[in-house]
Amino acid sequence: MAEEALKNNNNSVQDEWGQVCSQLKMEFGETAFESWLKPLSIGSYNNGIMDICVPTAFMKNWVLTHYSDRIHKIWEHKNPNIKKINFIVSTHASDNSLLKKISSTPTPQNVYVPQFNQIASNFNDYGTREGFMQLSAPLNPAYTFDTFVVGKTNEFACAAAKKVAESKNVSFNPLFLYSGVGLGKTHLMHAIAWHIKQQDPSRNVIYLSAEQFLFKFVKALRYKDTAAFKEQFRSVDVLMVDDVQFMSNKESTQEEFFYTFNSLIEEGRQIIISADKSPTDLEGIEARLKSRLSGGLVADIHPTDFDLRVGILNHKAKEMGITLPDKVVEFLAQKITSNIRELEGSLRRIVAHSQLLSKNEITLDMTQDILKDMLRSIDRKTTIDEIQKKVAEYFNISVKELQSSRRARTVARPRQIAMYLAKQLTSRSLPEIGRKFDRDHTTVMHAVRKVEGLIGEDASLAESVNALRRALEN
Repeated sequence: MAEEALKNNNNSVQDEWGQVCSQLKMEFGETAFESWLKPLSIGSYNNGIMDICVPTAFMKNWVLTHYSDRIHKIWEHKNPNIKKINFIVSTHASDNSLLKKISSTPTPQNVYVPQFNQIASNFNDYGTREGFMQLSAPLNPAYTFDTFVVGKTNEFACAAAKKVAESKNVSFNPLFLYSGVGLGKTHLMHAIAWHIKQQDPSRNVIYLSAEQFLFKFVKALRYKDTAAFKEQFRSVDVLMVDDVQFMSNKESTQEEFFYTFNSLIEEGRQIIISADKSPTDLEGIEARLKSRLSGGLVADIHPTDFDLRVGILNHKAKEMGITLPDKVVEFLAQKITSNIRELEGSLRRIVAHSQLLSKNEITLDMTQDILKDMLRSIDRKTTIDEIQKKVAEYFNISVKELQSSRRARTVARPRQIAMYLAKQLTSRSLPEIGRKFDRDHTTVMHAVRKVEGLIGEDASLAESVNALRRALEN
């Protein structure tokens, strides 16, 4: 009887996992599902604690960062007995017969997309063309220039990326892209790689994260194969390294990267780097490497403005083949301001609920109900009082001055920024925000539009707004 109960329990868990995977695929799309979620499999389940097996440590970190919270919420909704989900590295994850039943996305013709399990199994394949190519991280077929929505806050970075992708002669080297989380720098790097490979498949393009570079270097040291490692990375046509801030305080890795960097630059090979800060602001990075990173073109991507968020939502809705009412678009664009990833994720949740529940029309009420947990989280993050206090401290003025009738630029501009942040980071209405500043709603509206315009024109102001946003959100 005990064995039969255990078997039934395992079957139930398998069924639930299949349902979870179906919803994940619907919410995140086929491309992300195939690359990051399909390789997962369920492990043991005891006392409400579920183990999910992941093939590699790198994939585990990626899943924890991008998908773990959603996996837990979906499964908890289906089975309230699920208390905790652990992600463990296990080769068991490489064979998931259940997920093989879920259809896969065909690979675009004439475009090379390395699969993650192939990459993981070929880390030691130095010297051959096949091993060389498979050391590049997977490229997302959805991340192309055609799918990148351009606005004031990212147009310079996009133009620079296109210039590098279209030119065989190095225009500026390196190209250094930086922004906060989820604003499109990885999208642009993938777009560059796709464009180059489509134009000239013979060019050797390697795209990987700084964490992967570190892993490969450490592995080469362990197997005493540093000569092959150096030869491999110094014989590429285009080297792309994402999130270089992860090399912070890794002196040996930085040294090897520095020499690789110099070798490629001297031979006229293109290097493209991304990070969450400008080269000069990177902490734990050697001065000589900072200098090298600053030696080409540095392009930053500012936080999205309202118009760009509207454009992204309309573009994604068109891709999904759905009709999104203007009221819903405006609501999402006003409320979800932290980054593009959360904005797109919210849209996928709404579409998934609509399709699963056979709702013919997506309404504002439905949207508010589906996203109520996220909206509550946004409301909890900050208050107008906290915004006023933080802005006043940043600009070295008092909260009373922010609320006063003074029109001096040293007070008026911080006041406008505080109103803008209040609109972006809280769910308060324009009249409610206005009352906190002893102003009417039209003044708040003017302030929001003014700051949105200035963000795309004034790099210093944009950096100030970004710094304040990060401080408040953290």
